[in-house]
Amino acid sequence: MERSITISQLAALETISTQYCRLENEYLLAHLVGGVETERPRSRVPMRVDGLMFFLCRRGSMSIEVNLEKYKLNDNSLIGIGPDRIVSLDQVSAGQFDGYLFFLSRQFLEDTNIDLNILNVQPHLNVDENPTMELDAGEAELTESLFKLVYTNTISNDPVYVRSISRVLVAALYYQIMQMRARRQKTVDDNGKPRSRQLLYAHEFRQLVSKYHHRERSVSFYASRMFISPKYLSMVIKKTTGRSAAEWIDDYVILEAKNLLRFSGLNIQQIAYRLNFPNQSAFGKYFKHLTGMSPTAYQRS
Repeated sequence: MERSITISQLAALETISTQYCRLENEYLLAHLVGGVETERPRSRVPMRVDGLMFFLCRRGSMSIEVNLEKYKLNDNSLIGIGPDRIVSLDQVSAGQFDGYLFFLSRQFLEDTNIDLNILNVQPHLNVDENPTMELDAGEAELTESLFKLVYTNTISNDPVYVRSISRVLVAALYYQIMQMRARRQKTVDDNGKPRSRQLLYAHEFRQLVSKYHHRERSVSFYASRMFISPKYLSMVIKKTTGRSAAEWIDDYVILEAKNLLRFSGLNIQQIAYRLNFPNQSAFGKYFKHLTGMSPTAYQRS
C-alpha cells in the first residue's frame, strides 16, 4: 500500500545527525553534515508527506523529486514541501554536504495557529511550480539560526514550555520564509493593481483540488465551492499560474493515478473507482489522453 513520510519513520536520522531533536510525534529537526550519501536510506520509492517538510542546504547539493518533478538544491537554498506531496530523495553530495531537515506534523501545524492571510502570497511554499528558493547569505544565516533555536529549545527547556516556545519559533520561521518568497513574487498585475485577492483565490483553488481531486474533475465544482463563476476562476488561475484550472485538476488526478498504479497494489478497476471514474474504460481513455500510454503500460513500465 501507499507509504507516507512520518516523524517516527524519520527518527532513524538521529544516528547520522550532528544535531538532532524530536518532540514526540509533533516535529523533528536533523542537522546532516558530511557523508550523508552513503548513510541515507537505500530506497528511492516515492512517499507521501504527512506534514510539512523543509530542507535547507547550506553547503553541497541534493536532488529531490516532488510530485514527479525534479529539483536541485545547492549552497544556501531551501525547499518547502507541504502535506500530501509525493517525495523521493534522489541524490545527496557525499563528503561536503551541510544541511537541515525540519519536519512538522499536521497536528503541530494546526496547533500553531499560523495566520495564513498575513502575507499576500500563497501560504504553502510547495503550491508554486518551483518550491525552491535560492537564499542570499543573510537569509540563509537567519533560517539556520531559527532552526538552531528550535533545537536548543527542544533539548534544554522544561517540557512544560518546550511546545509553546517551539510554536512561536515555527511561526517566526514560517513568516520569515513567506517574507523571503514575497520579495521574489510579482505582487501587482499588468495594470499596477494588487494581485492579493487573485493569489488567495489561486491558493484556495489548489487547496480544494488537493482535497477533492479524487472525486471531482470539473472546474464548475471548484468555482461553486469558492462562490465565484467558472469563467472568473478560469481567468484567475490562468493569470496567476500561467496554466488553466482544468490543467491543474488533470495534473493532480494523473499524479494520484500514477502513484496508485505504481505503489498501491490495487488493480486498474479499483483505481478507476477510487478516482471516481464510472468504469475502467473511462479511466483508461482519460489516462492515455493525458499521458500517451495506457494505465496497464504505465504500470508495467
